[in-house]
Amino acid sequence: MSHAIQDRPTRADRSPSPGNLTRGGLPRWAPAGIAVLSTVLGSGIGLVFGLQSKIQWGLIAALLFVGITYGASTVIENSRQAKDRVATSMIWVCFLLAVIPLLSLIWTTISRGIKVLDGNFLSHSMNGVTSFEPGGGVYHALLGTIEQIALATLIAAPIGLLTAVYLVEYGKGKLAKAVTFFVDVMTGIPSIVAGLFILTTWNLMLGFGPSGIAGAMALSILMMPVVVRSTEEMLKLVPNELREAALALGVPKWRVILKVVLPTAIGGIATGLMLAVARIAGETAPIMLLVFGSQLINGNPFEGAQSSLPLYIWEQYKVGSDASYDRAWAAALVLIAFVMILNLVARGIARWKAPKTGR
Repeated sequence: MSHAIQDRPTRADRSPSPGNLTRGGLPRWAPAGIAVLSTVLGSGIGLVFGLQSKIQWGLIAALLFVGITYGASTVIENSRQAKDRVATSMIWVCFLLAVIPLLSLIWTTISRGIKVLDGNFLSHSMNGVTSFEPGGGVYHALLGTIEQIALATLIAAPIGLLTAVYLVEYGKGKLAKAVTFFVDVMTGIPSIVAGLFILTTWNLMLGFGPSGIAGAMALSILMMPVVVRSTEEMLKLVPNELREAALALGVPKWRVILKVVLPTAIGGIATGLMLAVARIAGETAPIMLLVFGSQLINGNPFEGAQSSLPLYIWEQYKVGSDASYDRAWAAALVLIAFVMILNLVARGIARWKAPKTGR
Protein backbone atom coordinates (compact mmCIF):
# COMPACT_ATOMS: atom_id res chain seq x y z
CA MET A 1 0.00 0.00 0.00
CA SER A 2 2.81 2.41 0.89
CA HIS A 3 4.61 1.56 -2.34
CA ALA A 4 1.46 2.37 -4.35
CA ILE A 5 1.17 5.77 -2.67
CA GLN A 6 4.83 6.51 -3.31
CA ASP A 7 4.56 5.55 -6.99
CA ARG A 8 1.57 7.88 -7.61
CA PRO A 9 2.73 11.00 -9.51
CA THR A 10 2.65 14.21 -7.51
CA ARG A 11 1.27 17.60 -8.69
CA ALA A 12 4.80 18.80 -9.43
CA ASP A 13 5.43 15.75 -11.61
CA ARG A 14 2.24 16.35 -13.60
CA SER A 15 3.01 20.06 -14.30
CA PRO A 16 4.45 20.82 -17.71
CA SER A 17 8.17 21.19 -17.85
CA PRO A 18 9.81 24.28 -19.28
CA GLY A 19 10.88 22.23 -22.24
CA ASN A 20 7.25 21.86 -23.31
CA LEU A 21 6.85 25.64 -23.63
CA THR A 22 10.01 26.25 -25.60
CA ARG A 23 12.14 23.73 -27.37
CA GLY A 24 15.08 26.04 -27.79
CA GLY A 25 15.84 29.53 -28.93
CA LEU A 26 17.24 31.28 -31.97
CA PRO A 27 20.69 32.78 -31.43
CA ARG A 28 21.05 36.52 -31.08
CA TRP A 29 22.58 36.86 -34.51
CA ALA A 30 19.61 35.10 -36.14
CA PRO A 31 17.65 38.25 -37.15
CA ALA A 32 20.73 39.79 -38.77
CA GLY A 33 21.60 36.52 -40.51
CA ILE A 34 18.04 36.08 -41.78
CA ALA A 35 18.08 39.70 -43.01
CA VAL A 36 21.29 39.06 -44.99
CA LEU A 37 19.93 35.79 -46.38
CA SER A 38 16.64 37.46 -47.36
CA THR A 39 18.51 40.27 -49.10
CA VAL A 40 20.61 37.81 -51.10
CA LEU A 41 17.57 35.71 -52.04
CA GLY A 42 15.51 38.80 -52.93
CA SER A 43 18.29 40.11 -55.18
CA GLY A 44 18.68 36.68 -56.78
CA ILE A 45 14.95 36.40 -57.50
CA GLY A 46 14.97 39.90 -58.96
CA LEU A 47 17.86 39.01 -61.28
CA VAL A 48 16.36 35.69 -62.32
CA PHE A 49 12.98 37.18 -63.20
CA GLY A 50 14.47 40.30 -64.75
CA LEU A 51 12.96 42.81 -62.33
CA GLN A 52 14.50 46.20 -63.05
CA SER A 53 13.28 48.08 -59.99
CA LYS A 54 15.34 47.78 -56.82
CA ILE A 55 12.16 48.56 -54.90
CA GLN A 56 10.72 45.23 -56.07
CA TRP A 57 13.86 43.48 -54.89
CA GLY A 58 13.48 45.11 -51.48
CA LEU A 59 9.82 44.12 -51.16
CA ILE A 60 10.64 40.51 -52.05
CA ALA A 61 13.46 40.52 -49.49
CA ALA A 62 11.09 41.94 -46.85
CA LEU A 63 8.52 39.19 -47.48
CA LEU A 64 11.24 36.55 -47.35
CA PHE A 65 12.55 38.00 -44.10
CA VAL A 66 9.15 37.71 -42.43
CA GLY A 67 8.51 34.22 -43.86
CA ILE A 68 11.93 32.78 -42.98
CA THR A 69 11.72 34.27 -39.48
CA TYR A 70 8.34 32.66 -38.90
CA GLY A 71 9.44 29.28 -40.24
CA ALA A 72 12.70 29.16 -38.30
CA SER A 73 11.04 30.27 -35.07
CA THR A 74 8.23 27.70 -35.48
CA VAL A 75 10.67 24.84 -35.99
CA ILE A 76 13.24 25.77 -33.35
CA GLU A 77 11.06 27.51 -30.78
CA ASN A 78 7.26 27.36 -30.72
CA SER A 79 4.26 28.88 -32.46
CA ARG A 80 3.70 31.57 -29.85
CA GLN A 81 7.29 32.77 -30.05
CA ALA A 82 7.08 32.60 -33.84
CA LYS A 83 4.05 34.93 -33.85
CA ASP A 84 5.91 37.33 -31.58
CA ARG A 85 8.91 37.35 -33.90
CA VAL A 86 6.69 37.88 -36.94
CA ALA A 87 5.09 40.92 -35.27
CA THR A 88 8.54 42.29 -34.43
CA SER A 89 9.73 41.64 -37.99
CA MET A 90 6.72 43.46 -39.44
CA ILE A 91 7.47 46.47 -37.24
CA TRP A 92 11.06 46.58 -38.49
CA VAL A 93 9.98 46.18 -42.11
CA CYS A 94 7.45 49.00 -41.83
CA PHE A 95 10.06 51.18 -40.12
CA LEU A 96 12.52 50.61 -42.96
CA LEU A 97 9.81 51.24 -45.57
CA ALA A 98 9.21 54.63 -43.94
CA VAL A 99 12.86 55.56 -43.36
CA ILE A 100 14.40 54.52 -46.68
CA PRO A 101 12.39 57.00 -48.83
CA LEU A 102 13.17 59.75 -46.32
CA LEU A 103 16.89 59.01 -46.37
CA SER A 104 16.80 58.76 -50.16
CA LEU A 105 15.09 62.14 -50.40
CA ILE A 106 17.57 63.78 -48.06
CA TRP A 107 20.55 62.22 -49.86
CA THR A 108 19.26 63.29 -53.27
CA THR A 109 18.58 66.83 -52.09
CA ILE A 110 22.02 67.17 -50.49
CA SER A 111 23.93 65.59 -53.37
CA ARG A 112 22.23 67.73 -56.01
CA GLY A 113 21.81 70.92 -53.99
CA ILE A 114 25.35 71.15 -52.68
CA LYS A 115 26.69 71.89 -56.19
CA VAL A 116 25.85 75.61 -56.11
CA LEU A 117 25.13 76.14 -52.40
CA ASP A 118 27.75 78.59 -51.15
CA GLY A 119 28.01 82.06 -49.67
CA ASN A 120 27.41 83.73 -53.00
CA PHE A 121 24.20 81.75 -53.53
CA LEU A 122 22.89 82.71 -50.10
CA SER A 123 23.80 86.40 -50.38
CA HIS A 124 22.68 87.28 -53.93
CA SER A 125 19.38 87.48 -55.75
CA MET A 126 18.46 86.77 -59.37
CA ASN A 127 18.68 90.43 -60.34
CA GLY A 128 20.37 90.69 -63.72
CA VAL A 129 20.84 86.93 -64.08
CA THR A 130 19.11 85.07 -66.89
CA SER A 131 17.40 81.94 -65.65
CA PHE A 132 19.17 79.78 -68.26
CA GLU A 133 22.62 80.94 -67.11
CA PRO A 134 24.52 79.84 -64.02
CA GLY A 135 24.89 82.26 -61.16
CA GLY A 136 22.39 84.16 -59.09
CA GLY A 137 21.21 83.31 -55.65
CA VAL A 138 18.35 82.73 -53.28
CA TYR A 139 18.70 85.64 -50.86
CA HIS A 140 15.52 87.43 -51.96
CA ALA A 141 13.47 84.23 -51.65
CA LEU A 142 14.94 83.33 -48.25
CA LEU A 143 14.23 86.85 -46.96
CA GLY A 144 10.65 86.67 -48.23
CA THR A 145 10.09 83.26 -46.63
CA ILE A 146 11.40 84.42 -43.25
CA GLU A 147 9.25 87.54 -43.25
CA GLN A 148 6.09 85.79 -44.44
CA ILE A 149 6.41 82.92 -41.95
CA ALA A 150 7.20 85.34 -39.12
CA LEU A 151 4.11 87.43 -39.89
CA ALA A 152 1.93 84.33 -40.26
CA THR A 153 3.19 83.06 -36.90
CA LEU A 154 2.49 86.42 -35.24
CA ILE A 155 -1.08 86.23 -36.54
CA ALA A 156 -1.85 82.55 -36.02
CA ALA A 157 0.03 81.68 -32.82
CA PRO A 158 -1.82 84.03 -30.41
CA ILE A 159 -5.22 83.28 -31.94
CA GLY A 160 -4.61 79.54 -31.94
CA LEU A 161 -3.21 79.55 -28.40
CA LEU A 162 -6.10 81.57 -26.96
CA THR A 163 -8.63 79.43 -28.82
CA ALA A 164 -7.10 76.26 -27.36
CA VAL A 165 -7.10 77.77 -23.86
CA TYR A 166 -10.78 78.65 -24.25
CA LEU A 167 -11.69 75.15 -25.44
CA VAL A 168 -9.83 73.40 -22.62
CA GLU A 169 -10.33 75.76 -19.68
CA TYR A 170 -13.60 77.56 -20.39
CA GLY A 171 -15.33 75.95 -23.37
CA LYS A 172 -18.76 74.51 -22.65
CA GLY A 173 -22.01 74.24 -24.53
CA LYS A 174 -22.85 74.97 -28.14
CA LEU A 175 -20.23 77.65 -28.72
CA ALA A 176 -17.36 75.31 -27.81
CA LYS A 177 -18.82 72.58 -30.03
CA ALA A 178 -19.15 75.04 -32.92
CA VAL A 179 -15.56 76.23 -32.50
CA THR A 180 -14.31 72.64 -32.42
CA PHE A 181 -16.29 71.81 -35.55
CA PHE A 182 -14.94 74.77 -37.52
CA VAL A 183 -11.38 74.04 -36.39
CA ASP A 184 -11.78 70.52 -37.77
CA VAL A 185 -13.14 71.94 -41.03
CA MET A 186 -10.24 74.39 -41.33
CA THR A 187 -7.74 71.58 -40.92
CA GLY A 188 -8.74 70.18 -44.30
CA ILE A 189 -8.94 73.47 -46.23
CA PRO A 190 -6.74 73.36 -49.36
CA SER A 191 -4.09 76.06 -49.52
CA ILE A 192 -5.46 77.43 -52.79
CA VAL A 193 -8.80 78.12 -51.09
CA ALA A 194 -7.10 80.15 -48.37
CA GLY A 195 -5.25 82.07 -51.05
CA LEU A 196 -8.45 82.77 -52.99
CA PHE A 197 -10.17 84.00 -49.82
CA ILE A 198 -7.43 86.55 -49.09
CA LEU A 199 -7.26 87.50 -52.78
CA THR A 200 -11.00 88.24 -52.79
CA THR A 201 -11.11 90.18 -49.52
CA TRP A 202 -7.71 91.85 -49.21
CA ASN A 203 -6.76 92.44 -52.84
CA LEU A 204 -10.04 92.79 -54.76
CA MET A 205 -12.46 94.17 -52.16
CA LEU A 206 -10.03 96.38 -50.21
CA GLY A 207 -7.83 97.21 -53.21
CA PHE A 208 -4.40 96.23 -51.87
CA GLY A 209 -1.76 94.97 -54.26
CA PRO A 210 0.48 91.92 -54.02
CA SER A 211 2.63 91.87 -50.90
CA GLY A 212 4.18 89.59 -48.35
CA ILE A 213 1.55 90.39 -45.73
CA ALA A 214 -1.18 89.07 -48.03
CA GLY A 215 0.63 85.77 -48.36
CA ALA A 216 1.23 85.71 -44.60
CA MET A 217 -2.50 86.08 -43.92
CA ALA A 218 -3.28 83.14 -46.19
CA LEU A 219 -0.57 81.07 -44.51
CA SER A 220 -1.94 81.98 -41.08
CA ILE A 221 -5.32 80.50 -42.05
CA LEU A 222 -3.56 77.20 -42.79
CA MET A 223 -1.49 77.45 -39.63
CA MET A 224 -4.24 78.25 -37.13
CA PRO A 225 -6.03 74.88 -36.89
CA VAL A 226 -2.74 73.03 -36.42
CA VAL A 227 -1.80 75.36 -33.56
CA VAL A 228 -5.24 74.98 -31.97
CA ARG A 229 -5.28 71.19 -32.15
CA SER A 230 -1.72 70.65 -30.92
CA THR A 231 -2.04 73.19 -28.11
CA GLU A 232 -5.40 71.75 -27.07
CA GLU A 233 -3.98 68.25 -26.74
CA MET A 234 -0.98 69.50 -24.75
CA LEU A 235 -3.18 71.45 -22.34
CA LYS A 236 -5.33 68.37 -21.76
CA LEU A 237 -2.23 66.47 -20.64
CA VAL A 238 -1.61 68.88 -17.77
CA PRO A 239 -2.80 67.11 -14.56
CA ASN A 240 -5.92 68.60 -13.02
CA GLU A 241 -4.26 68.28 -9.60
CA LEU A 242 -1.96 71.20 -10.51
CA ARG A 243 -4.93 73.40 -11.34
CA GLU A 244 -6.83 72.37 -8.21
CA ALA A 245 -3.83 72.96 -5.95
CA ALA A 246 -3.33 76.46 -7.31
CA LEU A 247 -7.02 77.30 -7.12
CA ALA A 248 -7.15 76.01 -3.53
CA LEU A 249 -4.54 78.64 -2.60
CA GLY A 250 -6.85 81.35 -3.87
CA VAL A 251 -5.00 82.06 -7.11
CA PRO A 252 -7.27 83.46 -9.86
CA LYS A 253 -7.93 81.11 -12.73
CA TRP A 254 -6.32 83.35 -15.33
CA ARG A 255 -3.14 83.36 -13.27
CA VAL A 256 -3.27 79.58 -12.86
CA ILE A 257 -3.42 79.26 -16.64
CA LEU A 258 -0.61 81.76 -17.13
CA LYS A 259 1.76 80.55 -14.41
CA VAL A 260 0.96 76.83 -14.07
CA VAL A 261 -0.82 75.35 -17.07
CA LEU A 262 1.04 77.04 -19.94
CA PRO A 263 4.57 76.60 -18.47
CA THR A 264 3.84 72.93 -17.86
CA ALA A 265 2.75 72.39 -21.47
CA ILE A 266 5.24 74.76 -23.10
CA GLY A 267 7.34 71.95 -24.58
CA GLY A 268 4.44 70.38 -26.44
CA ILE A 269 3.09 73.79 -27.46
CA ALA A 270 6.43 74.79 -28.99
CA THR A 271 6.65 71.48 -30.85
CA GLY A 272 3.13 71.91 -32.21
CA LEU A 273 3.95 75.44 -33.28
CA MET A 274 6.95 74.19 -35.22
CA LEU A 275 4.78 71.54 -36.87
CA ALA A 276 2.48 74.33 -37.98
CA VAL A 277 5.43 76.32 -39.33
CA ALA A 278 6.63 73.26 -41.23
CA ARG A 279 3.08 72.88 -42.60
CA ILE A 280 3.16 76.33 -44.23
CA ALA A 281 6.86 76.58 -45.11
CA GLY A 282 6.42 74.62 -48.34
CA GLU A 283 3.18 76.19 -49.57
CA THR A 284 3.36 77.65 -53.07
CA ALA A 285 -0.21 78.28 -54.26
CA PRO A 286 -1.06 81.18 -51.89
CA ILE A 287 2.28 82.82 -52.66
CA MET A 288 1.66 82.62 -56.40
CA LEU A 289 -1.74 84.28 -56.00
CA LEU A 290 -0.90 86.95 -53.44
CA VAL A 291 2.84 87.64 -53.52
CA PHE A 292 3.44 87.11 -57.26
CA GLY A 293 7.18 86.53 -56.96
CA SER A 294 10.06 88.83 -57.75
CA GLN A 295 13.66 88.51 -58.85
CA LEU A 296 14.66 91.54 -56.78
CA ILE A 297 15.27 91.95 -53.08
CA ASN A 298 12.23 93.42 -51.36
CA GLY A 299 12.63 93.72 -47.61
CA ASN A 300 9.24 95.38 -47.09
CA PRO A 301 6.54 92.70 -46.72
CA PHE A 302 3.78 95.32 -46.65
CA GLU A 303 4.32 96.68 -50.15
CA GLY A 304 5.31 95.19 -53.47
CA ALA A 305 5.81 91.71 -54.80
CA GLN A 306 8.12 89.32 -52.97
CA SER A 307 9.43 85.85 -53.51
CA SER A 308 9.66 82.77 -51.29
CA LEU A 309 11.66 79.56 -51.32
CA PRO A 310 8.83 77.27 -52.56
CA LEU A 311 7.95 79.74 -55.32
CA TYR A 312 11.63 80.15 -56.23
CA ILE A 313 12.02 76.36 -56.50
CA TRP A 314 8.99 76.14 -58.79
CA GLU A 315 10.19 79.02 -60.98
CA GLN A 316 13.67 77.56 -61.41
CA TYR A 317 12.42 74.05 -62.10
CA LYS A 318 10.02 75.43 -64.71
CA VAL A 319 12.90 76.94 -66.69
CA GLY A 320 14.32 73.50 -67.44
CA SER A 321 18.04 74.26 -67.81
CA ASP A 322 20.84 72.55 -65.93
CA ALA A 323 21.70 75.75 -64.08
CA SER A 324 18.09 76.31 -63.01
CA TYR A 325 17.79 72.69 -61.84
CA ASP A 326 20.87 73.15 -59.66
CA ARG A 327 19.44 76.33 -58.17
CA ALA A 328 16.12 74.59 -57.50
CA TRP A 329 17.79 71.71 -55.63
CA ALA A 330 19.99 74.13 -53.68
CA ALA A 331 16.91 76.16 -52.67
CA ALA A 332 15.18 72.94 -51.59
CA LEU A 333 18.19 72.14 -49.41
CA VAL A 334 18.02 75.63 -47.89
CA LEU A 335 14.31 75.15 -47.16
CA ILE A 336 14.94 71.82 -45.40
CA ALA A 337 17.76 73.34 -43.37
CA PHE A 338 15.53 76.31 -42.48
CA VAL A 339 12.78 74.07 -41.09
CA MET A 340 15.33 71.91 -39.25
CA ILE A 341 16.90 74.95 -37.59
CA LEU A 342 13.47 76.17 -36.47
CA ASN A 343 12.75 72.77 -34.91
CA LEU A 344 16.07 72.78 -33.07
CA VAL A 345 15.42 76.30 -31.77
CA ALA A 346 11.94 75.29 -30.60
CA ARG A 347 13.32 72.25 -28.76
CA GLY A 348 15.94 74.43 -27.11
CA ILE A 349 13.35 76.96 -25.96
CA ALA A 350 11.07 74.20 -24.71
CA ARG A 351 13.89 72.63 -22.70
CA TRP A 352 14.96 76.00 -21.33
CA LYS A 353 11.45 76.94 -20.22
CA ALA A 354 10.38 73.50 -19.01
CA PRO A 355 9.48 73.35 -15.28
CA LYS A 356 12.09 70.67 -14.57
CA THR A 357 14.90 73.17 -15.27
CA GLY A 358 13.86 75.19 -12.27
CA ARG A 359 13.08 78.33 -14.22
